[in-house]
Amino acid sequence: MARSKVNFDRDWGFYQGELHIPYAVKGGMTGGITDTDTLREGEWLDIAYHDKGMSEQQLEWTEVSLPHDWCVEQEYVRDEGLGSRDGSHGYLPGGTGFYRKTFALPADADGSKWNIRFDGVSGTSTVWVNGHLIGSHQGGYIGYSYDLTDVLRYGEEGMNVILVKVDATECEGWWYEGCGIYRHVWLESTDCLHVAEYGTYITTPEVAKEQASVHLSTRIRNDYTEGKQISLHTVIYDADGIQVGEGTAEAYADWYAEVELEQSFCVEQPNLWSPESPYLYKAESVIRVAGQKLDRYETVFGIRSIRFDSKEGFFLNGEPLLIKGTCNHQDFAGVGVALPDSLIEYKLKLLQEMGSNAYRSAHHPPTPELLDICDRIGMLVMDENRKLDSSPNGLSQLSRMLYRDRNHPCVIIWSLENEEVLEGTLTGARVLKTLADWTRRIDPTRPTCAAMNHGWHENGYNDAVEITGYNYGHRQDVSIDLHDHERYPDRLMIGSECASYTATRGIYEDDPVKGYCSEYGTNIPSWGCTPQQAWSDLVQYRFLTGVFMWTGFDYRGEPTPHLWPCINSHFGLMDTCGFPKDSYYYMQSVWREEPMVHVLPHWNWPGSEGKPVEVRVFANTDTVELSLNGRSLGEQQVDTNGYLSWEVLYEPGELQAAGKRGGHVIAEKTVVTAGQPYQIALFPDRLEAQADGSDTIPVRVAVLDKQGYVVPAADHEIRFEVTGAGALLGVGNGNPSSHEPDKSVLRRAFNGWCLALIQTSAAAGAIQVRAVAPGLASAEVVLQSVSE
Repeated sequence: MARSKVNFDRDWGFYQGELHIPYAVKGGMTGGITDTDTLREGEWLDIAYHDKGMSEQQLEWTEVSLPHDWCVEQEYVRDEGLGSRDGSHGYLPGGTGFYRKTFALPADADGSKWNIRFDGVSGTSTVWVNGHLIGSHQGGYIGYSYDLTDVLRYGEEGMNVILVKVDATECEGWWYEGCGIYRHVWLESTDCLHVAEYGTYITTPEVAKEQASVHLSTRIRNDYTEGKQISLHTVIYDADGIQVGEGTAEAYADWYAEVELEQSFCVEQPNLWSPESPYLYKAESVIRVAGQKLDRYETVFGIRSIRFDSKEGFFLNGEPLLIKGTCNHQDFAGVGVALPDSLIEYKLKLLQEMGSNAYRSAHHPPTPELLDICDRIGMLVMDENRKLDSSPNGLSQLSRMLYRDRNHPCVIIWSLENEEVLEGTLTGARVLKTLADWTRRIDPTRPTCAAMNHGWHENGYNDAVEITGYNYGHRQDVSIDLHDHERYPDRLMIGSECASYTATRGIYEDDPVKGYCSEYGTNIPSWGCTPQQAWSDLVQYRFLTGVFMWTGFDYRGEPTPHLWPCINSHFGLMDTCGFPKDSYYYMQSVWREEPMVHVLPHWNWPGSEGKPVEVRVFANTDTVELSLNGRSLGEQQVDTNGYLSWEVLYEPGELQAAGKRGGHVIAEKTVVTAGQPYQIALFPDRLEAQADGSDTIPVRVAVLDKQGYVVPAADHEIRFEVTGAGALLGVGNGNPSSHEPDKSVLRRAFNGWCLALIQTSAAAGAIQVRAVAPGLASAEVVLQSVSE
């Protein structure tokens, strides 16, 4: 049977709660819900089924599809103990749950190798298949797989059942982590002689515009009981499918062993991968024995070179490039951590639209699909190991991240830890050195980094890695990183975590009772600074290499500076729905070249007539002229890395900012005093989605006045009605203190906006989306679920 990889996300049963399953003292002797067979007579069979079996327990299983996060479906609980720190898990309880799936395999599937791969399970997972205890895995952020070949049933042998227990009662991190099988699951089959798991390794040791060398190492696994003389034929294809390289290698593959083959190719006039031109190649590896093709394996890669310099920063393909990055956790409104692939891409494109070219997966390895998308759209990645841990499990998780991700051209840095207590200690230095050496052995082509918030100079800790990460190198008026450069001029440095700017979308006055922070930036924590300061330092001092702003999006958990009623952070440049805050537009003004102007705050301040309001403008033009109701309030020279400010006596009407170059207006922004709420408007991200039961369209929902202006304080409760070839996956509004359920047909607008996520069914057809609210004109949009 040829290699296959089948998505295993559909048709799972889910049971929330604890079930007792005894330890299997003999192979196959755990029955009941772990198996599909029925209880037979006999002492040993009775013992095998003494977890009482499906027919006796009468369990109620809820049908679910993966990815799935049951935690986001729970009710909020005012319990500071939920999580590793006060409120760190967003006041949502964890717990234990079970997933169960039955499936059949044809008789001719016998003789192949069969593996099941879990890309990520939040919690400690235990897996049974057909009554056999297969294994347990600790660590929710890296995938793992099991060989099921021996315990599966083929053809008339019967049905197969897989049972997964997820214990999410304890947290790994200090943020919201969700509960359950929240990434994809795959059922994979190969011939007994095949390319091993993550078995190809592609490097580009020499890169020039004229030609590039491509080196390919391929590990081949032989699970036959006899050695084989093998032939490995590799072809390199460009993005148009045109062959640009070819080679064959021969070897003897011993039985139950691996052999590694090396091949080198020269690609003429290569298309180099970069954020501006994310060009991808493909290597096709075919294994033959005596002329018979046994395996075919594809690897996507890019041709590019990277270099870090202690004075000039980062170079990509020989050209200097400022790293404009954000740090990000993986959750999103409406779904918790269980994001469909299309929502991952949606988030990345929102970051790109802001001007970001880099993504730090904080503080763990990302889902595999995120890296695939970053390769395709041109987003650099700092790929981060979960924690400072050189135990067998810690090294196993690091190794799986490295083997899984090392062919991605988007990955430019391996971050080995984040803000560990042991930074700067002798023990920490030993552990970090082990992780760094382990990393260099598996992939020496990228530098290692530690994202540190202390201990930069003690006990040789920092010497273990090539790049020193500065988490908050600029803290209010103290520039730790700049001072360190004077002491250590040859040190490679990067702003691995910067700013920590707390703001609530659409809020311009602090409200500790509701847990809101002003967008004027009046609640910057002691360890943080403004985005303007973090960016200005980098522009002035290229040796800082880049910034990763904390964070791209608000995220569940770690509410700061307020605890309850807050259930998520305020650090994001966008809220949990991806609605931009004002700081988003500041980053856009310094990160993008297209002319732009942004004005804050909104212009609805009833009862404040005649009182002063600070108006700020972000722009990348030469000058900005501000006008109120047609009267000029003056023209100011743009501060390239800062912002402009006017004190304006409030009066309703139109506030307009005109950005100019050479005296000519090239960008404008007008803020209008909105009238009374009148209607709902729907703004889908796109009108078509794939009919695959997974593709999801975010629909932004606004409350408008009669003239079509967003009402900035509107908080109407909106009901969503979705019919046809799709369903409502979840809702959100970006309110950090909202305790409304994300799995509901109702959601209040927060400062004029909320979000509905519409997911396709597996059938093609129209999806009707309707939004209604008392006292407002309803809105409708028709989306299309289309087959390929």
